[in-house]
Amino acid sequence: MSATRDTETVLLDAEELGAWRGLLRAHSAITRALDAELTREHGLPLSSYEVLLYLAGAPEGRLRMSELADSVLLSRSGLTRLIDRLARDGLIERVRCDQDQRGWFAQITPAGRQTFAAARRTHLEGVRELFLRHFSRDELRELATFWERVTT
Repeated sequence: MSATRDTETVLLDAEELGAWRGLLRAHSAITRALDAELTREHGLPLSSYEVLLYLAGAPEGRLRMSELADSVLLSRSGLTRLIDRLARDGLIERVRCDQDQRGWFAQITPAGRQTFAAARRTHLEGVRELFLRHFSRDELRELATFWERVTT
């Protein structure tokens, strides 16, 4: 890094700033709307839906707490509080890991699967309405390529 770059802040140009702010605004607006719709229709916040999504798709409907923490966009302490709420509501249960007595699984319950199935329809309709409908198939493929480039 040059001495000049070390001592001065290089601002984003208009295109860079527009792209970055656009991503942040779109993400915030869409997740806020999806969260509100899931909460209103199913009493299930988006973060809870996301946990049920991962568990419903996991072998035997369960994941180690550490695997789940790596998958969702929550801190470990935030995930623990969320798991406590979902367990209290009967949507998941904690199951001790036979191979590691210190380890725990989060496992979706039949009630959790039922709640997830109903909420999934609402969520997917929301994703289509709030995001996907704004783009052609070619644009969606291009967007997917862009996101892959950023996340790998």
